[in-house]
Amino acid sequence: MTKINKHDNFLTLINVFTVDPVNQQKLVDLLTLATESSVRKIKGFVSSSLHRSIDGTKVTMYAQWKSIEDYQNMRKNSSASPFLEQALEIAKFEMGMYEVVDTFLPIEAS
Repeated sequence: MTKINKHDNFLTLINVFTVDPVNQQKLVDLLTLATESSVRKIKGFVSSSLHRSIDGTKVTMYAQWKSIEDYQNMRKNSSASPFLEQALEIAKFEMGMYEVVDTFLPIEAS
């Protein structure tokens, strides 16, 4: 399960894919297969969460890696790259690398 904590110092990736709504489920299936069969087995992988937009035009993956080097090693891994190539055939891809600044929880009423 994804745990967001600024003290973990993980590399956070927020990857947004823009897709035609008729291909949204295909993209979700492709990214799920990539993560389950390959990415999650690679050293340094911490977690990921896959999201789809209600309007069908976006798929977003929130992923955590122990370091930028671990992430870059995954990108070089031949078992993971075919999935990204297939995803790029049906979607535009915007990647962002982030660090967690803070997290907020609701204040409990007393």
